[in-house]
Amino acid sequence: MAKSNASEMLTSLDSLFTTQEQRDEAKRDSVQDIPISQISDFPEHPFKVKQDEAMLEMVESVRQYGVLVPGLVRQLEDGSYQMVSGHRRKMASELAGRDTIPCIVRDLTDDEAVIIMVDSNLQRERVLPSEKAFAYKMKLDAMRRQAGRPSKENSSPVGIDFRGKQSLDIMSEESGDSRNQIHRFIRLTNLIPEILDMVDDGRIAFRPAVELSYLTEQEQSALYDTMGREDCTPSLAQAIKMKEFSRDGKLTVEVILSIMQEEKPNQREQFKMPKERISKYFAPGTPAQKIEDTIIKALELYRRRERQRDMER
Repeated sequence: MAKSNASEMLTSLDSLFTTQEQRDEAKRDSVQDIPISQISDFPEHPFKVKQDEAMLEMVESVRQYGVLVPGLVRQLEDGSYQMVSGHRRKMASELAGRDTIPCIVRDLTDDEAVIIMVDSNLQRERVLPSEKAFAYKMKLDAMRRQAGRPSKENSSPVGIDFRGKQSLDIMSEESGDSRNQIHRFIRLTNLIPEILDMVDDGRIAFRPAVELSYLTEQEQSALYDTMGREDCTPSLAQAIKMKEFSRDGKLTVEVILSIMQEEKPNQREQFKMPKERISKYFAPGTPAQKIEDTIIKALELYRRRERQRDMER
């Protein structure tokens, strides 16, 4: 009985010296060990969680030290949880054989969860163009809804916050990308998956890809087949030309082939190597230009060593 009275007294004192907001904040940010089986992934999560070399390193770290940074989840109506931030930590924990993962449980609306999910993942060192494209689109749609304006199919900025700023202006300030650059990234969500994969792999440059996003799905499929047969990708000038033909309703398979067979101003004979022969030396998602630069540096080092050996003979 005395113990119960003491507990009630402490609760009363806590009420006196802390505000309800402070108590809610402390409760909100408390860390709990939650069974992984009770946590579902965020719907339409735009960031890829791969079992690559970086994941294997994270798995080993989790085995040795556990999850050092808690994930962020929200509780659903059925009592289960939904991951907002921490999908890679969740997978690493599963692969490490753990049954639970430390998480902060927060009461979030759908739009609040989207914005936090996007912002936390954009902090990563390497973000693929497709990931940023769908992330920006999800966040912009959420910000529009928060501003009380309906979402539209195009990516024109709507929704104004209490400071009088448009959603796209706020996103630009937070991300460091200009309004136009955010708009370009969102355009990539109109590409068919096959072409979007080529953008992620660095086989198609960013700006030509933006122009190709204006083609219909049927036109993009025809272009993808043509690229495969001709073993080439469009330059920015060729992509713009195809966009103009598409706008006029005249982009046929024959026109695509004709444009792709045009000689580019800087076209020259190229040395090609099968991707599978060098993929093991680079992390997934490494840009093609970085791969090329690394190979050149390695060859230069090899040549210097060969010259040094010749001089020592």
